[in-house]
Amino acid sequence: MQFVIGDSMKFKVRIERDEDGWYVVTVPALPGCISQGKTEVAAKRNIKEAIKLHLSCLAEEGVPIRPEPNVKEVTVIVTA
Repeated sequence: MQFVIGDSMKFKVRIERDEDGWYVVTVPALPGCISQGKTEVAAKRNIKEAIKLHLSCLAEEGVPIRPEPNVKEVTVIVTA
């Protein structure tokens, strides 16, 4: 399936602050998709661009980018 500009997709991202004070953002659903920014706002803006580029590369390689219709993703919390 091809990603078309204008399509909307929702991704969970992980934001961490590194030892230099930069905000580093990763996308668990897209291994290798990472960006950063001096502020959290900048990091979020940058990861959006990184996601678009990542999805474009996957589409060019013919890798499916949408989840299967019968698969449901949920978040669970485990307490030790």
